[in-house]
Amino acid sequence: MALNLVFLGRLEDVAGGGSRVIPLAVTIDAVLDGLEPELASALRGPRVKLAVNGILLQDMDAPVLKDGDEIAFLPPVSGG
Repeated sequence: MALNLVFLGRLEDVAGGGSRVIPLAVTIDAVLDGLEPELASALRGPRVKLAVNGILLQDMDAPVLKDGDEIAFLPPVSGG
């Protein structure tokens, strides 16, 4: 049982790649707690958004994760 993590933008650099598969964890906090401290800190940034199975979350504590879920971490958007 596993989760698929997807890292976009600068988060891909911090993660060392665009995606990874990790063992199933039932909450976002549990997912982040299982990652390297530098990456977990970057993903917990106040402006980082996340989507589970393509649905943008408003509350990081909301979903109960299931086998095969995809969690995408989206960095702050900049530009002009």
